[in-house]
Amino acid sequence: MKNSSNPFIRHTILQILQTKCKTLDTLQQTHAQIITTGLILHTYPLTQLLSAILSSTLPASLSYALTTFNQAPNRTTFIFNTIISSILTLHNHHGQHTHLAFSLYNQILCIKSIKPNSYTYPSLFKACGSNPVWPNHGQALHAHVLKFLEPNEYDQFVQASLISFYSKCGKFGVCRYLFDQISQPDLGLWNSMLSAYNSGVLDSGLSMEVLCVFSDMQKGSKVKPNEVSFVALINACADLGAFSQGIWAHSYLVKNNLKLNRFVVTSLIDLYVNCGFLEFAHQVFDELPKKDVFCYNAMIRGFATHGYGHKALDLFENMVLDRLTPDDVTMVVIISACSHVGLVDKGCEFFHSMREKYGLEPKVEHYGCLVDLLGRAGRINEAMEVLNTMPMKPNAVLWRCLLGATRTHGNLDFAEVALDHLVKLEPETSGNYVLLSNIYAHLKNWEGVKCVRRLMKDHGVDKIPGTSVLEIDGVFHEFLTADKTHPQSQEIYLKINEINGKLHEYAHKPRTMEVLFDLEDEDGEDALSYHSERLAIAFALVASESGSPIRIIKNLRVCVDCHDYTKLVSVIYKREIIVRDRNRFHCFRNGSCSCLDYW
Repeated sequence: MKNSSNPFIRHTILQILQTKCKTLDTLQQTHAQIITTGLILHTYPLTQLLSAILSSTLPASLSYALTTFNQAPNRTTFIFNTIISSILTLHNHHGQHTHLAFSLYNQILCIKSIKPNSYTYPSLFKACGSNPVWPNHGQALHAHVLKFLEPNEYDQFVQASLISFYSKCGKFGVCRYLFDQISQPDLGLWNSMLSAYNSGVLDSGLSMEVLCVFSDMQKGSKVKPNEVSFVALINACADLGAFSQGIWAHSYLVKNNLKLNRFVVTSLIDLYVNCGFLEFAHQVFDELPKKDVFCYNAMIRGFATHGYGHKALDLFENMVLDRLTPDDVTMVVIISACSHVGLVDKGCEFFHSMREKYGLEPKVEHYGCLVDLLGRAGRINEAMEVLNTMPMKPNAVLWRCLLGATRTHGNLDFAEVALDHLVKLEPETSGNYVLLSNIYAHLKNWEGVKCVRRLMKDHGVDKIPGTSVLEIDGVFHEFLTADKTHPQSQEIYLKINEINGKLHEYAHKPRTMEVLFDLEDEDGEDALSYHSERLAIAFALVASESGSPIRIIKNLRVCVDCHDYTKLVSVIYKREIIVRDRNRFHCFRNGSCSCLDYW
């Protein structure tokens, strides 16, 4: 045992552990040396041995490490922390060893001579946040942090892991409360808060909170943002369609020599795609030397939502040539690309190739794409067959796809079936009722229209108001249907009257069936005139530079009459008008739309 004090022997054995131990034989030989030299009695060599075992690719590495750990004569908090962290980061696939990690943590609590420290908790919080059945354990663990750690023992990693844990539980208010308790957050903590809000951008609409936190970081601290900060910021700008802020972020990255890695580039692609600047997105994509699946997915989605299905297919082929394996998201965006341009057989081919060619098991979102693909093309019977035979229960999204298809193709029987399922799954979603009501109205089935209204009333459902947002000179302007709150409202309504006069010259006949839920006792044509995107277009014609493109974000699907209206406005005023609705982009230019009236 006297050799344990020899620095040369100690250094040699530790170096072998770090560089030579690739097989079970070499690990066991080195393990034997650590025992015979007495190094097994020292914390650092033992933790290095455990780390080497757990980081190896040996089939029994976990059981070997646990046996070694259990035989250790004096186990310290550092040793416990090492094995807990290694198990959770290297061996906890799908959360199957979270119980084991907590069992080890409980052992710490049972040994009187040791107690948990700030290095004990981050990996445990991460495991709790990654597993949907563990949030309560994470909250109990938070109580332990308060119990066992003194305020001066809280390091930035514990605080960051707490913020990350609560963000994964959807408790963003708690995240902000914890963050506000920190007097001088470092870059890691700012990024934790930005990432927390960023994780809720799509589900909880927290884009503005991301922008506010980023602004606070710039104004109230000496911390400079890095690439992680900008991924959150650019994602928020992409969601909001905030082009000016997004282009500022891109410029800052370039001017400050921050790395345009694949994460940043993917965010930039989403930004430019969502703001209607597809050519900018493609340029950023082309300039990235080494692309991954995420970059390709973002760019394919861009082509798909803008109606360039053939370009999306070409890019998919390039991705395969780059020897990148498509993932679940790839298949969603490529089938969607086929759906938007009517490539039905090709889309079906992609769906059926998932399992056979790429080893991917179709999920509910892939079946949703297939139903949408068939429904848009009028193959309603086939879409219904997919819903009836798919291996999992169809969700509301799938039934809404079918309902949307029946609206386009006038199949009342299947529309009623779809709404029956939607009322059970989403009784408070007004758009479902509106779709069926429009089908009844199109067929002049006024009794059916009354029944839908009565059904909405029974369920206490109100129609979601249409909103349209556009950005002019860095300022956002939001319009509701028939909105008169804008400071330039009088000019806007005068411009609408002017547009309507010009439309009559072009023999435009409004499709008043589309405004059934805006009517009540109003005139149908008047109700159409004040749809939110028409107010936004009129304001843009008043307030923006002549000839400049108009870019609008709309929360609902563009109605048929507004689609016809916008095509004519693009001709009359010689303006390119890009409208991002709930499903896709419509680029109106010279009287035609990029969707080719297939949406």
